[in-house]
Amino acid sequence: MKKRLSITLLVAALTTASANSAQDLSRYGNDGLRAELASIADADTALLVPMRDGVGLSTNIWRPKGAAGPLPTILWKTPYNEHVPSGSTARYAIEAVRNGYAFIVQNERGRYFSQGKYEILGYPQTDGYDMLSWIAKQPWSNGKVGTLGCSSSAEWQLALAAMNHPAHAAMVPMASGAGIGKVGPFSEQGNFFTGGVPRTLFAIWMYGVDNPLRAQLPDSVDGPMRARIAQYNDLDAKKPDVDWKKQIYHLPYAGLLSSLGEPPGTFETQIARGPGDPAWKTGGLYDDSMGWGVPALWFNSWYNVSIGPNMALYNHARSVNSDKEASANQYVVVGPNPHCQFARLDKDYKVGDRAMGDASFPVDQQIWAFFDRWLKNQPKAFPASTPHVRYFTMGANRWQSDAQWPPEAAQPVRMYLRSSGHANSMYGDGLLSFEAPRADEPKDSYRYDPANPVQTIGGGDCCNGGVVVPGAFDQRQIESRHDVLVYTSAPLEAPMEVSGFVDAVLKVSSSAKDTDFAVKLVDVDTDGTAWIVGDTILRARYRDGYAKPELMQPGTVYTLKPTPITTSIQFGKGHRIRVEITSSNFPKFARNLNTGGPNETEREAVVADNAVHHSPDAASYIELPVVER
Repeated sequence: MKKRLSITLLVAALTTASANSAQDLSRYGNDGLRAELASIADADTALLVPMRDGVGLSTNIWRPKGAAGPLPTILWKTPYNEHVPSGSTARYAIEAVRNGYAFIVQNERGRYFSQGKYEILGYPQTDGYDMLSWIAKQPWSNGKVGTLGCSSSAEWQLALAAMNHPAHAAMVPMASGAGIGKVGPFSEQGNFFTGGVPRTLFAIWMYGVDNPLRAQLPDSVDGPMRARIAQYNDLDAKKPDVDWKKQIYHLPYAGLLSSLGEPPGTFETQIARGPGDPAWKTGGLYDDSMGWGVPALWFNSWYNVSIGPNMALYNHARSVNSDKEASANQYVVVGPNPHCQFARLDKDYKVGDRAMGDASFPVDQQIWAFFDRWLKNQPKAFPASTPHVRYFTMGANRWQSDAQWPPEAAQPVRMYLRSSGHANSMYGDGLLSFEAPRADEPKDSYRYDPANPVQTIGGGDCCNGGVVVPGAFDQRQIESRHDVLVYTSAPLEAPMEVSGFVDAVLKVSSSAKDTDFAVKLVDVDTDGTAWIVGDTILRARYRDGYAKPELMQPGTVYTLKPTPITTSIQFGKGHRIRVEITSSNFPKFARNLNTGGPNETEREAVVADNAVHHSPDAASYIELPVVER
């Protein structure tokens, strides 16, 4: 009780301070933000900072007016059109300057005014390293740089942290999972896959970001002229609108963008790889074979696209011994929000349709306190006593803290998938039980037709052209389908907190050579509302690893272990815990056509008869990290 009270009071106090400091910025539109920035900062715009190969990256720098230095610096690298700052970028620039920092926005190579050929993450171990070296040499720099950003502006930071550049003093990566190649059990290759199944968000995101035939300024245009052109021409291509809810059904999946008339680009290169292809290690993704050298304050969220890899990487960064100061100074904050929506955490917060109560957290206050500690040598700003893990427990609707993830008190509890052979839909006889089967129970069978996939409703996702809205939504529309197996516990006699990695072990068979098995964890409220907590999926050919896929033999029973669902949820008294099993979760994940062939280049599908098995010596179950308070 004492720990809960302390974290609640801390959050309340810091939230008030953060709200007061940001209050005057919340009322500004973009023009007002830019005017405020111009009034407090000296600016150098559209500079071309040379990289080791001579390519220039377009860079804007804001420093406190009249300040000669030495100044700590915040670096924000981006593939997006943020040279003329707006929204959160402008607010962070203003806050940085007000707090005595230089603030830099730099476009990745191949984007807007930056030269060179675009590659996802922008060559963090060369371009990122070179930029840190350039900053440290400037007469106004104190030699310490903090990297900051969310999503793409965070993802490039990860591989850079492995380089342990002497100027890289601290980092704040927010929702950075697409920068992770492999960590622990997760081999998502920048979230391109989950369990070997392509995530459709990347095709849609690439349509807007990858632009192989982009407009560029001639290299002969000098600095002052580049700065002037940047005032009225941002080189931002406006591509034709696409009805993604229709286009996402296109087959073959590898032709999703080329069928729109797009030139070949990054998506075509990456979809040709499998999840175990060594080529993933040649880009800017972080791999857990690398070291870690930078103190970090991570911001993650339960309904983000990749909470599992994010938390696994946080643990990895704490355990790496290549830099003991860095490993000892990893801190993480996990909210109930979707991707990058940390600024919206507030009183009466809702994620999807589910009310979360007061989810307020002093995000900006903590960011600047962390940077003050490491870039200004102010240890009291962000005390060493700060909890390493601060996380929001949904259902209980409160912030909690712990020294580790999963929480130290978490203990594994198994719940078994059982039935009398008719677990089809929420109206079937599927049971989620603390007791294992005592004798062989009939298998549960369903038919998966790729032409009629099970629809995605909520969960963790982002950046997908509106085909999926992330968050907590009622799943009963899905659970009424006959091709969804539903296993539900008895009503809980007392609240049960689940915080950590939720593992599933399935005994399955299929009539097809290859198919997918999707798992969903659901919190069933006392009124029957079935709130999605999290989901995962595994392509059966990758059941023994990604390096050597193996097809299935029809009717043979196999063991599948999808990557964990990661969450903190309190199932309330009277609530029921539910698990759904099916073979599609579309359009979040690309459909398996069940042929066993090169799925992404095929047009024809096969209907699969799939089954989940239950027996004492080969049980299907989930394992929950239960925290006793």
